[in-house]
Amino acid sequence: MASNGKVAMVTGGGQGIGEAISKRLASDGFAVAIADLNLENANKVASAIEADGGKAVAGKTDVSDRDSVFAAVKEASEKLGGFDVIVNNAGLGPTTPIDTITQEQFDTVYHVNVGGVLWGIQAAHAEFKKLGHGGKIISATSQAGVVGNPNLALYSGTKFAIRGVTQVAARDLAAEGITVNAYAPGIVKTPMMFDIAHKVGQNAGKDDEWGMQTFAKDITLGRLSEPEDVANGVAFLAGPDSNYITGQTLEVDGGMQFH
Repeated sequence: MASNGKVAMVTGGGQGIGEAISKRLASDGFAVAIADLNLENANKVASAIEADGGKAVAGKTDVSDRDSVFAAVKEASEKLGGFDVIVNNAGLGPTTPIDTITQEQFDTVYHVNVGGVLWGIQAAHAEFKKLGHGGKIISATSQAGVVGNPNLALYSGTKFAIRGVTQVAARDLAAEGITVNAYAPGIVKTPMMFDIAHKVGQNAGKDDEWGMQTFAKDITLGRLSEPEDVANGVAFLAGPDSNYITGQTLEVDGGMQFH
């Protein structure tokens, strides 16, 4: 893998979409920091990238904790020799029928999904200023953050919030040469999505396939997404071809939502 001289950090980079993003950015020449709550998973992804000739480091990060995110960005910058892109990918997707939501669930999901994005934006901005250059901030929303999905009040709420934070940050940081965008995956073959489908089916007295089809039936392209489909979109947002794009949500959902 030829280096492009740039450094990216991916939160939640140890599995699913985050793993695919980490590997794609490495193949595009980025040195990649994999920040994940599960250090074992992060190490596996970093090792796979290194085995393919790329450059990667892994670290344990709790995105709900501001200090942890700032420490992760600092470590990535120091170990990899710079900092150019952050991908705020980490998130939780519990199935939460309206009447079942607890205070604890609310606090946990909003701190991880929204707090993690906000702290990532702050930490990346601070590092860009320290290094004296602009950069790219990219965050995970969802097609469920474009149109509300049944049984996902907490998840959808956080993903709508991320689109709002993205738009504000894009306006606030543009003068410093920083673009801020989001990507909205559809129904992706990941451990988190299979868990959501299982619980939706269970709540309706149906099987996992029924649960998945409640989400997948409206995909125009007629197939579920692979994590690599999403990674391709993020690679565009991380690269120079997206330099004139900011404040946007790139929907990578096979045509579930049209706007």
